[in-house]
Amino acid sequence: MNSNRRQILKAAAAAVPAAAVVSTETVAQSKPTKKVHYKGGKKPERKPGEKPPLFNGAVSYGNLLFIAGKGAHFKGDITAHTKHVLDEVEKELINAGSSMDKVLKCNVYLNDLKDYAAMNEAFRGRFGEEPPVRTTIAAAGGIPGDSLVEIDVIAYI
Repeated sequence: MNSNRRQILKAAAAAVPAAAVVSTETVAQSKPTKKVHYKGGKKPERKPGEKPPLFNGAVSYGNLLFIAGKGAHFKGDITAHTKHVLDEVEKELINAGSSMDKVLKCNVYLNDLKDYAAMNEAFRGRFGEEPPVRTTIAAAGGIPGDSLVEIDVIAYI
């Protein structure tokens, strides 16, 4: 019975085309890796003794791209803040080789829920005909840096 099983396994192995056999080297090369996307394309230099940053603005893993929350830190209304934040998100996407129409998920954090309708008007159409899924909340305690809105996204490259 064991010899019959061995013959079946040998026959099955012989029938597999060579192209279907993947070496461990090929698998290792195709493993996704983490990549930080710096503005200007290169890592900024740190002075000796300077602490590392708290977070990066854009990180990819494989073909997924994660853009950190962007805020608007100037005087203005929700329309101006939303436009500015979306412009900053778009710059980060382009820098990393993506675009607004490749955004899959968007999180919007409002300083005050009363700004929801005006934020929506500034937001509408910025992600093309097929916008991403979105979550919108009013952040308890406000947005850091006195921004009226903060937005982060997940996209693909």
